[in-house]
Amino acid sequence: MGRLKLQSGIKAIEEEPEEFEPSDPNRATLACMINAEVGAVLAVMRRNVRWGGRYMSGDDQLEHSLIQSLKALRKQIFSWQHSWHSINPTVYLQPFLEVIRSDETGAPITGVALSAVYKILTLDVIDQSTAGVEDAMHLVVDAVTSCRFEVTDPASEEVVLMKILQVLLSCMKSKASVMLSNQHVCTIVNTCFRIVHQAGSKSELLQRIARHTMYELVKCIFSHLPDVENTEHALVNGVSPPKPEVGGLDNDYAFGTKPLENGNSNSDLDGLVSSASLGSNISTGLVSMEESAIGTGSGKDSLPYDLHLMTEPYGVPSMVEIFHFLCSLLNVVEHMGMGSRSNTIAFDEDVPFFALGLINSAIELGGSSIRRHPRLLSLIQDELFRNLMQFGLSMSPLILSMVCSIALNLYHHLRTELKLQLEAFFSCVILRLAQSRYGASYQQQEVAMEALVDFCRQKTFMVEMYANLDCDITCSNVFEDLANLLSRSAFPVNCPLSAMHILALDGLIAVIQGMAERIGNGSVSSEQAPVSLDEYTPFWMVKCDNYGDPSHWVPFVRRRKYIKRRLMIGADHFNRDPKKGLEFLQGTHLLPDKLDPQSVACFFRYTAGLDKNLVGDFLGNHDEFCVQVLHEFAWTFDFQDMNLDTALRLFLETFRLPGESQKIQRVLEAFSERYYEQSPQILANKDAALLLSYSLIMLNTDQHNVQVKKKMTEEDFIRNNRHINGGNDLPREFLSELYHSICKNEIRTTPEQGAGFPEMTPSRWIDLMHKSKKTAPFIVSDSRAYLDHDMFAIMSGPTIAAISVVFDHAEHEDVYQTCIDGFLAVAKISACHHLEDVLDDLVVSLCKFTTLLNPSSVEEPVLAFGDDAKARMATVTVFTIANRYGDYIRTGWRNILDCILRLHKLGLLPARVASDAADESEVSAEPGHGKPLTNSLSSVQMQSIGTPRRSSGLMGRFSQLLSLDTEEPRSQPTEQQLAAHQRTLQTIQKCHVDSIFTESKFLQAESLLQLARALIWAAGRPQKGNSSPEDEDTAVFCLELLIAITLNNRDRIVLLWQGVYEHIANIVQSTVMPCALVEKAVFGLLRICQRLLPYKENLADELLRSLQLVLKLDARVADAYCEQITQEVSRLVKANATHIRSLMGWRTITSLLSITARHPEASEAGFDALMFIMSDGAHLLPANYVLCVDAARQFAESRVGQAERSVRALDLMAGSVDCLAKWCHDAKEAMGEEESAKLSQDIGEMWLRLVQGLRKVCLDQREEVRNHALLSLQKCLTGVDGIDLPHGLWLQCFDLVIFTMLDDLLEIAQGHQKDYRNMEGTLIIAVKLLSKVFLQLLHELAQLTTFCKLWLGVLSRMEKYLKVKVKGKKNEKLQEVVPELLKNTLVVMKNKGVLVQRSALGGDSLWELTWLHVNNIAPSLQNEVFPDQDWEQSHNNVGEIGGSVPGEKSSESMPSEVSGTGG
Repeated sequence: MGRLKLQSGIKAIEEEPEEFEPSDPNRATLACMINAEVGAVLAVMRRNVRWGGRYMSGDDQLEHSLIQSLKALRKQIFSWQHSWHSINPTVYLQPFLEVIRSDETGAPITGVALSAVYKILTLDVIDQSTAGVEDAMHLVVDAVTSCRFEVTDPASEEVVLMKILQVLLSCMKSKASVMLSNQHVCTIVNTCFRIVHQAGSKSELLQRIARHTMYELVKCIFSHLPDVENTEHALVNGVSPPKPEVGGLDNDYAFGTKPLENGNSNSDLDGLVSSASLGSNISTGLVSMEESAIGTGSGKDSLPYDLHLMTEPYGVPSMVEIFHFLCSLLNVVEHMGMGSRSNTIAFDEDVPFFALGLINSAIELGGSSIRRHPRLLSLIQDELFRNLMQFGLSMSPLILSMVCSIALNLYHHLRTELKLQLEAFFSCVILRLAQSRYGASYQQQEVAMEALVDFCRQKTFMVEMYANLDCDITCSNVFEDLANLLSRSAFPVNCPLSAMHILALDGLIAVIQGMAERIGNGSVSSEQAPVSLDEYTPFWMVKCDNYGDPSHWVPFVRRRKYIKRRLMIGADHFNRDPKKGLEFLQGTHLLPDKLDPQSVACFFRYTAGLDKNLVGDFLGNHDEFCVQVLHEFAWTFDFQDMNLDTALRLFLETFRLPGESQKIQRVLEAFSERYYEQSPQILANKDAALLLSYSLIMLNTDQHNVQVKKKMTEEDFIRNNRHINGGNDLPREFLSELYHSICKNEIRTTPEQGAGFPEMTPSRWIDLMHKSKKTAPFIVSDSRAYLDHDMFAIMSGPTIAAISVVFDHAEHEDVYQTCIDGFLAVAKISACHHLEDVLDDLVVSLCKFTTLLNPSSVEEPVLAFGDDAKARMATVTVFTIANRYGDYIRTGWRNILDCILRLHKLGLLPARVASDAADESEVSAEPGHGKPLTNSLSSVQMQSIGTPRRSSGLMGRFSQLLSLDTEEPRSQPTEQQLAAHQRTLQTIQKCHVDSIFTESKFLQAESLLQLARALIWAAGRPQKGNSSPEDEDTAVFCLELLIAITLNNRDRIVLLWQGVYEHIANIVQSTVMPCALVEKAVFGLLRICQRLLPYKENLADELLRSLQLVLKLDARVADAYCEQITQEVSRLVKANATHIRSLMGWRTITSLLSITARHPEASEAGFDALMFIMSDGAHLLPANYVLCVDAARQFAESRVGQAERSVRALDLMAGSVDCLAKWCHDAKEAMGEEESAKLSQDIGEMWLRLVQGLRKVCLDQREEVRNHALLSLQKCLTGVDGIDLPHGLWLQCFDLVIFTMLDDLLEIAQGHQKDYRNMEGTLIIAVKLLSKVFLQLLHELAQLTTFCKLWLGVLSRMEKYLKVKVKGKKNEKLQEVVPELLKNTLVVMKNKGVLVQRSALGGDSLWELTWLHVNNIAPSLQNEVFPDQDWEQSHNNVGEIGGSVPGEKSSESMPSEVSGTGG
């Protein structure tokens, strides 16, 4: 049994389980308690004269039965041996209940008896397992509800009434309450309500307690609903109940209007409020038994069922009755009439507020269980909601607030059953009240707005409104209207920001944040296919296959919304020109290509926003098609069980009744036919319906047209309608009802054109109830973002505008924060649904608030920024969005950059935003070259930039603030200034500006491109003239950032390259003086090439070609930066030589290096790079060979450095021959003959270019260089064993190189030029070179047909050299050397059999010519080489002569290189 909860002060008694006899103390305690209660009642009775006297008198008269029964109970209680649970409670309750029922007892006695019953009920002795508990509970309720007592004074009467309430409530709260029948529960509520009603004339305390008890009762009863099984099966034959009639209260029901007459000494609860008696004499409950019968109307035989139902343990029937009663309380007020009231508002507010409170309580506790019980549900759907619509427009904020609470509860628990009701509630109540233009007071607006915001805070609310109403062709756009209302209401127009604005903003942001939260839940369908209609299919009444499965309903509602939008446009076209409008709809496949009456009728019936005059004209037209449309139009209405006037009102609301009588006739005929078909009721035929309809229209005009002076009376109306019902009369009451309905409420034949939010009239409500039976099921949304893209597209513009305006007007940080949360949510949604334009708008809007874009009028913008919380929050938000959602920013980058530039100008950016950004990826370069390279580069750049660096980062700015100027001593910064500065500093740190650029490698391509374009745009066009230092600073900074993002996106360089290159080219080509910008541009370009060459093989040419820009620099600019450029190029080459493959690339590099040969500072670095390429042929390739040789030649010729460098350059050139030989060798091994021959030819040409280059250096003014060049040339000409040079090439070589060089040297020697010293030595080396090369190649050359010509050339040069006069006199050395060389040559030629006297005809020309020349040089040589002796002898002595003729003399004079070559 558990624990007994006894009254305080009595120790709780543990009860044993029933099998065991309980121990004495337990039983005794309860017995004592009941004994005490009996004593208390007797004691009070004794004080009363009537009872006391009779009790004391010694007569033999018997005691009164009440006293006897109490005493008898006293005797029994101590003798009971059983457990209390096995004792029937009636035994110990009966005596008390008799006292309560008795009309002889006074109020004090009744009060004590009630207390006793209350105490026993709260002891927990009675529960559902107690013996006889059911009868006992019924007895208690019957006794207490029919309590009678004498009233002695008002106070004691109130005490009794209070105790009655107490006992009834404890009955409902007791564990045994489940044993009460439906009838008893109704009786309890009925009694309580009567006390509430009575209490109107009593003290405030009783009123409060009575109402509180009523609340508690409703809570007890309805909290039981979720546990109740569905008892509806008890309905007879499943016949659905007709609509319950209104109320159980008479219409003259008046709350507390009559003063209670206490004159009679009896107070009888039944008779207390005769006018308010809700039951018949057998107080059956809220409504008399006949009315409360649940199956009323299903015939007499259903009555027993109903009695049976009402006597069953309580459940749904009693709840239906109670709920119906509570709704009827709202109707009472409706029927009351306000005439006699003085204090209308108080009364007007009090009863409905009380009733609504009880209804709200019932719904809160019944919750979603209500939908299992059709009768309860239908009460809510119809009667309750109809009243809510009416009370929703109440002037009282209290009532309105309660109505809104009920609506929110209903939305939570029963929204799936209340689709159209909710639509009506928002359209006719919330949207009307929340704006001032419908005459609502500020209080009403505020309550309505609070309610709306509460709805918005339900995560699924807006989605469900959109899916169920906005996407339903026949419903209004509630989501759109609410969203517009919120954004409009948040706008402060010419007024300061009020609580209402903030409230509306909260609602907006709640909706937006709901969307933002859904993003993480999957199914963000940004890739939703756009809807399109390819052909007409009847769509008005189409339903979705499965409203529970998103894969079905999402595409379905999106399609419906698309159709609805197109219909709106169609309606607009129709209103301008009906014919063209219908054609437009056919063109967009919303009407069939061949118009049919049904589709046009549906268009007229269901499309919002049509001009009703035009529709009326069309429907009234006599054209056959229009008549068919009219017929179909009438068939779209449902007039089932509708009064004629209601049906007519609904019909005429949809268009304007035309003026001509034939048209009216046609329209009414169609109406009557449809009405008669659906609701014949008492009409004999459709003609009767037609005549009566006509009659109603006439009556309407008569009653409501001001020009009709003599109005029709009821009698006139009835007389006019005689014999119209198939020759008979219609019932008088029927006509009378119609007459009064039309008089009271005009049928508007000119309906208002789309007047915003309509009022809910009774006829419209009836129509709504009809529609709700056919409407599509309610779609319940889960937490996924199925429709957010479409919804956000609708509300994003007004939302951003509203949040921005509030942010602009706001002055408190919490409002700022709300707005910022809104901005971030908008950004998240835009990014997630790929709405780039929305994100751009948001960025533009936010950038305005950073104050960074305002032209700075403030003296100390940094301090102003530090003091402006709004600007700081906006700035952090802008950069948060840029960092988080940069992928979807497009044009917004320009505004973000403007902010960054402003921060840069103010010196608020971290010192090296751009450099850090670029250097991020430096680490990944080769470790050897990486870091030192960057540092040296950036330090060079940093120091040489001539920008106004008044602000090198924050601390610089700060120290400036602290510094003391020389002109006027500055005061120390104040605490506030320091704090403002500190705040600015922290704000900028939070912005993470640098990560926009360092993280740009993660940006989507389109966004990255836009960022680069924005940078180029922000940098401005470089001007030819002098731009201001400030502009230049900006341009430099933008360029730094541009280079940084280029370097960070090396994998996507193709995307950026064109723009970056063009920008740098613009700068380079328009700059005529050295400046920071051009420096940044040139070095940035070099740096990009350095970084990207290793990674982008396919772009190498592009990159290297860009370096040609450097060659286009203005001379002054080039000169200023030459050394640094060269160092960079040198680095570039060293790091990337292996990645440069093409001729074009090498051409650019070598051009850059060649230029430096003439530059004092730069040449060293340039030569260093060239050595890197050419030393040991490390990086020489067929592609760059000629170019490198040419560059080396320029270094050799350059007089900028020491002669020693020119010599090194010559060595590089001479050394490169080995490369040619190696290539030749490799080619032979690796390639086929054809390829090999081709390569040999190429190599030959390279070699020719090499020797031609050396030839040029042979003419150098510096002796050391000149002579070294000759020796190098000799090496290149003689050391070519590994190279297959064709003979023709040698001829070219003699002509172009050797002979030309000899001639040029000769010319110089004879030219008396002062700059050339010691030419004799050079000439000797040159002539020896000639001899040596000639001899070495003699074998090959001798076979050429032109050998003779070549040989003569050699001879003629020797002759000239012999005769040359240097500085006007012949040179002895040459006089010796030339004959020696000639002699040696002749000997070799003779030995090789080249120079032989032939006897053939003319064959001796070589011989002849040789001696012709030789004799000019040294006549003695012929004899020396060919002494006059016979040919044979001379032939035998060849070896001897060859070895000995030159003698000592020759061995002395011959240079060692030449000696030993003769043999």
